[in-house]
Amino acid sequence: MSGDDFAGTALARRLRELRLSRWLDVRVTQTQLSEALEISVPLISSWESTLAGKIPPLHRLENYSRFFATKRSVAYDRARLLDESELSPDERDEHKKLFAELTRLRQQALRHQSVGEATEPSPAESARRRGPWHFPKGEPITIICSQIPEEDRARIPRADPANVDYIESYRYSDLDSIFELWGCLWRTNPDSQVTLRTTEDLKNDDLTTHVVLVGGVDYNAITAYALEQIELPVRQVADWDSEKGPYFEVKEDGDTQRHYPHTEGADDSLRLLEDVAFFYRGVNPFNVERTLTICNGMYARGVYGAVRALTDTRFHDRNAGYLESRFGDAESYSILMRVGIQGRLVVTPDWNKAAARLHEWPGSTHGD
Repeated sequence: MSGDDFAGTALARRLRELRLSRWLDVRVTQTQLSEALEISVPLISSWESTLAGKIPPLHRLENYSRFFATKRSVAYDRARLLDESELSPDERDEHKKLFAELTRLRQQALRHQSVGEATEPSPAESARRRGPWHFPKGEPITIICSQIPEEDRARIPRADPANVDYIESYRYSDLDSIFELWGCLWRTNPDSQVTLRTTEDLKNDDLTTHVVLVGGVDYNAITAYALEQIELPVRQVADWDSEKGPYFEVKEDGDTQRHYPHTEGADDSLRLLEDVAFFYRGVNPFNVERTLTICNGMYARGVYGAVRALTDTRFHDRNAGYLESRFGDAESYSILMRVGIQGRLVVTPDWNKAAARLHEWPGSTHGD
C-alpha cells in the first residue's frame, strides 16, 4: 500500500481500532456502538471499511471521541454516550485529544478522496452516477424473491412437477417484476453474473453479492429480516384480517402515519385502484462492500410499480436523476410511493411529481 493509500484509509482503520482495542478488557461491538450513537450498524461498518471509502461527518466523529474518551461509556448493561457535562476534567482532555486526531485523519481522507475523484471515479461511484441498476463491472448480483405457497401452487395445473407440461417458473411470486428486473440487470450489467433465487433456494454466497429483494414481508423472509437490520422509519404491516387491510407505517418525529392501498369491492370482487410501494437502496447488512435494494408493495402490482420506476424507458433516467438530485451521495435512502392502477395496467410512478411520493428518507439531501 502506498503512502497516499495509507493516508486515505487511516481514519477507517483508526475507528475500527478504537472499537476493538480501546480498552484491553472490553471489546465494543458494532451493535453496542450503534445503540449508543443512535446510528445504524451498516453505517458504522461502512466507516470502518478500507474499501467503502465512506467518511463520517464531523459531528459523528465528535460523538466517537466522546464515547471513547471514557470507559464509563461501557460501564453499564447498555453502552451509552455521556453528555459532555458528565465528563471529568481528564476525560474532557482525552475527548479533545481524540477529536483532534480523528479530525486530522478525516481531513487526510477527504484530500485523498478529492484527488482520486479529480482523476477517475471509482467503479462504485461510476456505477452510482448511471443509476441504481448499474453495478461495478463484474460484481455479482442476486435477485431474491419469494416462492408461491404450496397450497396456492396446487391450484395451478402446470405448477405441479407431476404434470406433463410442468413449468418451474410458476413457483416464483411477482413474476411480472422478476421478468422486468432480470432483463434490465442483464442488459445494464453485461459483465456481471445475475442470479435469481427464491428464499428457499439460497446458496451460501448469495447474500454477500449485490442483493435485490423483490416482494414484501409476507412470503419473503429475507426482506423481513433485512428490514429489521435497517434503522428505517418505514415498516410494512401485513394486517390482512383488519377492516382496512395491510398498510405501510411511517413513524417519524413522534408522529405516526399509515398509508393504505385504495381498493373497492370485497372478497372475489375486490379491485385494486392504487397500491403503496417501497423502494430502498443501502448497504448490504451481510456484506458492507455490496448494496441492498428492496422493491416491495402491498400487492404484486405495487412491487411491479417500484421496479418499473427505474426500468421503464420513459421514466428510468428521469427517476434516477431525481434520486441523484434528492439524495446525492447518501449511502442509504428510500421512497414510499403511490402506484396507480388502470384496470389491469400499472402506471409507472414519476418521482419528480410530489403527489407520487408519500415519504422520503433521509430528510436531508446528503444524509450522514
